Amino acid sequence: MVLALFGPTAVGKTGVALAVAARLRERGERPVAVSADALQVYRGLEVLTGVATPEEQRTLEHRLVSFLPVDARFSAGEYARLAHAEIDDLVGAGATPIVVGGTGLYLRAALADLDLKPAPPAELRRGWEEAMAARGPEALHAELARRAPWAAERVDPRDRSRIIRSLELHDLDELEPPDDASPNRLWTAGTRHPTRLVGLTMERDALYERIDRRVEAMVAAGAVDEVRHAHAAGASETARKALGFEDLLAGDVEAMKRRTRNYAKRQLTWMRKLAGAELVDVTGARPEDVAARITPDAV
Repeated sequence: MVLALFGPTAVGKTGVALAVAARLRERGERPVAVSADALQVYRGLEVLTGVATPEEQRTLEHRLVSFLPVDARFSAGEYARLAHAEIDDLVGAGATPIVVGGTGLYLRAALADLDLKPAPPAELRRGWEEAMAARGPEALHAELARRAPWAAERVDPRDRSRIIRSLELHDLDELEPPDDASPNRLWTAGTRHPTRLVGLTMERDALYERIDRRVEAMVAAGAVDEVRHAHAAGASETARKALGFEDLLAGDVEAMKRRTRNYAKRQLTWMRKLAGAELVDVTGARPEDVAARITPDAV
């Protein structure tokens, strides 16, 4: 059985995972965390992306964190292959994988076989990247809106990567209208292993307060130096997607707080639409108390 813990940023996923792992070990199980976070894969951005601390990792082994240099590109397809291998090995060895994450696509990629689109031809990607540099995201978003209005509605006009990817798929005749039922397929019968899905939620004002405190703690712990070093090392476009990367590079801590709160709001909305997921409100609760609610009996 795989246990998946997911929830918005700053909700306390790592703390709950540690507490759940302690309870599982008391029952003779061997829990191992598998990260389902798109940015925790980068070495050198541990503070910014909220990777479990070395002490926490000594308590609970975490896989798929801090293994890529910051100048590397990374995709959900590449992640899926790695996550499947890790989870399959753990299940085969009799361990209990605890998949922990807040990135919806990566969580799905870890738990299911997804129909992920192939990488575009290099010349096509290069052409749209050059167009982005010359024309800017708003102009290319308008281009996407002319070609596929339904796709443009789902992409932020400032999200350079998703705009480029949508235009690439349109050029390849692979940009398909969304199936409203498709986001829920994973959460029913589509997982690769029997999986229990637990979504951690929190009262919104309390979550926003935690986010603000967390951002301040990150800055105090050296997140600004992290992004400066990553920038100097040629951080890839995908690494620079880490929440707060560009904000801290510009010295705008308040912008990072706003962006993180907005992202958490979207995460909460997404979670509450998932069929088959157990939602656990953790407002004001200690991780140990949440773990006891999640694992009153064997998982």
